[in-house]
Amino acid sequence: MKRILPAVMLCANAIADPPEPDGPRLREIIEKNPALHGFYIGGTTGQEKLHKGPGTILSREFNYACPENDFKQNRIHPWPGKWNWVAADSWIEFCEEHSQLIRIHGPISPQCSEWAKEDTRTPEELSRNLEEFMTELCKRYNGNPQVRWLDVVNETVLPNGKWFGPKDGAKDWENPWPLIGYDETHPLRPPLYIKQAFKIANKYAPNILQIINQHGSMEEAMWNRIKALVPYLRENHLRVDGIGWQAHIDVGWENIPGHPDKLHALIDWAHRNDLSFHITEMNVWLDPAKPDYRAQADTFAAVLNILLDHRKSGEVTWNTWNISDATAWSRNRDKRGCLFDEHMQAKPAYYAIQKTLEEFKNE
Repeated sequence: MKRILPAVMLCANAIADPPEPDGPRLREIIEKNPALHGFYIGGTTGQEKLHKGPGTILSREFNYACPENDFKQNRIHPWPGKWNWVAADSWIEFCEEHSQLIRIHGPISPQCSEWAKEDTRTPEELSRNLEEFMTELCKRYNGNPQVRWLDVVNETVLPNGKWFGPKDGAKDWENPWPLIGYDETHPLRPPLYIKQAFKIANKYAPNILQIINQHGSMEEAMWNRIKALVPYLRENHLRVDGIGWQAHIDVGWENIPGHPDKLHALIDWAHRNDLSFHITEMNVWLDPAKPDYRAQADTFAAVLNILLDHRKSGEVTWNTWNISDATAWSRNRDKRGCLFDEHMQAKPAYYAIQKTLEEFKNE
């Protein structure tokens, strides 16, 4: 791939300088701990937020980046004939500068263009729109040394196990892609767009690891549908390399009976089926009325410990979402679910992650 010169330069001296936490940086711990060699820990923010502080934290703490929305269709291809690669290309430069890998997050997802969401779109129009966007994205970034993973499809299944979308309206959290149709020849009856997206990714991005990324908790109906989707795609001679769990969870998640065992079992299932497993968007939401930062730290550490227990059986990765409460989603800001607070100071949760990595041994 040709070197890309972004229109928006993300140079280090343009990034704010948040206070540095005590102790070693997370990525330094991984580099120095032989038991963690090859383990990837990531952070998520948006290109427009990098200069506000998250860019400094991201480059300082994490060995990979998951750009928040900058590789999604609503940013890159908002209308037929219109393309904007500036933010996505800038991420390539940023991660090259800071020796980080990239997870391309959710190109075929509910965050599609408003054009695709409009209720008047026909199946033929949607199929053509998906194909042109996904093809150009894959061709542009395949072979780039910074890009390791691609979340080919994102949030395909609801917690009750039903396929997500479509619904009326263009402004809501909407997944119109099932309007393309369903595979009526198979008892799973999967939406055709999932197979279409993987077919394009397999063809035009063969050098990028290809992931199904899913929202929710440990709902059995949802994960059973994902477990059936993987062999369906493979029966159609399509490559699937891993599954991701977004992990936007409440404080105390690990104390709910069955949750830890179900997560262990899900990772075991993935590795037995030659799939990597990724925690792709972790937040731990606090009760705004009684925020318990120590309990939040315990939940972050508990989930990371479960993940690390499976290092020997296959690839696992971990990613935190939004990095700082200061730049988190506005609708969730009062729940303060990030590792860094509204002043970009490290919270107890950060130090719990730090301690977990420092003490990890592959025994």
